[in-house]
Amino acid sequence: MKVLPFLSLLPHLPRLPGPRLSTALLGATVLELVVLTGHLATYPFGLTQERAPQERRTPERRTPGLSTGPPTGPPTLPGSPAAERPVVLLHGFIDNRSVFVLLRRALARHGRRHLASLNYSPLTRDLRTAAELLGRHVEEICARTGQREVDIVGHSLGGLIARYYVQRLGGDHRVRTLVTLGTPHGGTAVAPGAGLHPIVRQMRGGSPLIEELRLPAAGCRTRFVSFWSELDQVMVPVGTACVDHPDLDAVNVRVSGIGHLALPVHPAVAAAVREALESQEAREGTAPSSGTSSVA
Repeated sequence: MKVLPFLSLLPHLPRLPGPRLSTALLGATVLELVVLTGHLATYPFGLTQERAPQERRTPERRTPGLSTGPPTGPPTLPGSPAAERPVVLLHGFIDNRSVFVLLRRALARHGRRHLASLNYSPLTRDLRTAAELLGRHVEEICARTGQREVDIVGHSLGGLIARYYVQRLGGDHRVRTLVTLGTPHGGTAVAPGAGLHPIVRQMRGGSPLIEELRLPAAGCRTRFVSFWSELDQVMVPVGTACVDHPDLDAVNVRVSGIGHLALPVHPAVAAAVREALESQEAREGTAPSSGTSSVA
């Protein structure tokens, strides 16, 4: 496994103290309940598919793009590759795009111009089908914005769908960086309803799909940044949320003090995700070194 050099800068992000596990777990559980309550309130607003924004052209670049509304933060330099490259947000199982309300706002505030969310149906019975849908969605976004590549941020199952697209369907030629949040890369032993829903069974350790992702992936061009938490009760064991593949350019970032549902909404994680996406420009031509890092 490899590590991105910028991750050595992450300790300046807010970090929780190191309480005993029982105290930390209690605090994380309370936070999970708070996040769940808030998410249930916003869930209805994300049920419909996101409308594709109208194309517009800027006098400086004459490039069609996605509108995210008036700027809410410091302007990004014209021609910035990070600002122009679209970010695709992909939710987890039995969820929708509303889970990314706060993360989307944070990215837009720091200059990301093109942000898009994809809702896939909870009735989808095969993760591969969802990955094919993601591929079509990415192609449409690239055609609309005039960009050759996108970044993807996937929560839970969404990260696994994106990884399958990148690793098995040739999506690495379109995806520059894939950030996953609490994704069962190695399969999880905790999967409610595993005997009822086929796509959930695919997330279990040892499933044919998980074994398929262990196959060689020589030449894969996408960079992976995987955020995992030791208090994530959905990932069993917690290490399953780490990318562990000899052919993939990947770093695993340990998050302290929060659980599965809080990963897409925690401000420290949002800051680290933004750095992971933006720091790719500075990383060009820099040889990566092995290691891991942590946030929160």
